[in-house]
Amino acid sequence: MRHHRYNPDFKFVHDPIDFTRDTPKELLQYCLGAMLYMPANKDFLQAIISRKYPGLTAMTMCFEDACREEDVAGAELNAVNMLSAIKKAKEEGVVTDDDLPLIFFRVRNPVQFKSFTKKLDPSLMSVFSGFNFPKFNTSTGAVYFEHLSEINEKNNANLYGMPILEGREIALIETRHDELIAVKKLIDQYKQYVLNVRVGATDFSSTFGTRRGIDYTIYDILTVRACLSGILNTFSRDNDYVISGPVWEYFHISKEDKFKDIDIASDKIQHSLFPRETIINQAVDGLLREVILDKANGFVGKTVIHPTHLRYVNTMQAVTREKYEDAMQILNTSDGVVKSAQANKMNEIRPHTNWAVKVVGNAKAYGVIEDETYYTQLFSE
Repeated sequence: MRHHRYNPDFKFVHDPIDFTRDTPKELLQYCLGAMLYMPANKDFLQAIISRKYPGLTAMTMCFEDACREEDVAGAELNAVNMLSAIKKAKEEGVVTDDDLPLIFFRVRNPVQFKSFTKKLDPSLMSVFSGFNFPKFNTSTGAVYFEHLSEINEKNNANLYGMPILEGREIALIETRHDELIAVKKLIDQYKQYVLNVRVGATDFSSTFGTRRGIDYTIYDILTVRACLSGILNTFSRDNDYVISGPVWEYFHISKEDKFKDIDIASDKIQHSLFPRETIINQAVDGLLREVILDKANGFVGKTVIHPTHLRYVNTMQAVTREKYEDAMQILNTSDGVVKSAQANKMNEIRPHTNWAVKVVGNAKAYGVIEDETYYTQLFSE
């Protein structure tokens, strides 16, 4: 796989790398980008094999919020059948690992996690990449990772676990600090299996009876912003973990093709008390604003719930030449302070090193572009 393949003629300063589920974790953790959530009871086999969704490189089949409890058994069967069909397609040469997105399963709870994995033939564990653990906390976390560790060791597998931090223990101010510290200690014990730490801003919003509108971002919701701040403070220190940004809820479906995004400069109708110059449409413009703030705060990638979000999230992860040159200068200078290559800022080696490591990780995963004016060219077909 490689990001931005839907735009093969785009000229990068440095091309993004190719990656698969077997890429070393130190680099793969930056590659997830836009993680598309899909209900596990729906049939997406042909969409995956035919590469129907441009830009799809990581997806999660959801047994939790996207499935009613009575549909879980059918969803598990559907998931097993899908993995079996993908395995067969690989064996017959219809697809290769390079053609397939990273596939994860968002389990419902520890009981369902164990039940589902019992239905998986060991041969299927080379087809997908791991699991997402919802409502992750100190009560459930050890059970999730103990079982994941057992699966990997028993089957000589390489499956990752991604905790989703979204529960009330983190939402409420009186328990947040202690819970985050305890969860961090727990996750640290299984760090080799943790590809990303993910956040659930929708659940946080639910706790406080809030919901962001299309014209502003999750960072404008003060109670949720405090939760995200606490998570970043705890898990992003010294680049301990790559943390993925929260889902954006709004999307626009083109009248011509409900899975094809609209053209830039079309459909610029806006009904808002926050009027702005429209770039694409209100839904995508809001997504772009939030991704910019995600990046500024240290998130990498984002959970998405619609295929039209994929290219925008992944495009915005690309690194500009100036940032890349600054990062490389920092990582290749022993100490002290140096003037940047653009001669417009100072680069302090020790204070900026963690930033530089993250920039270079993103540059490898998403490529280097000339400057910010090229973002719109990259997400255009």
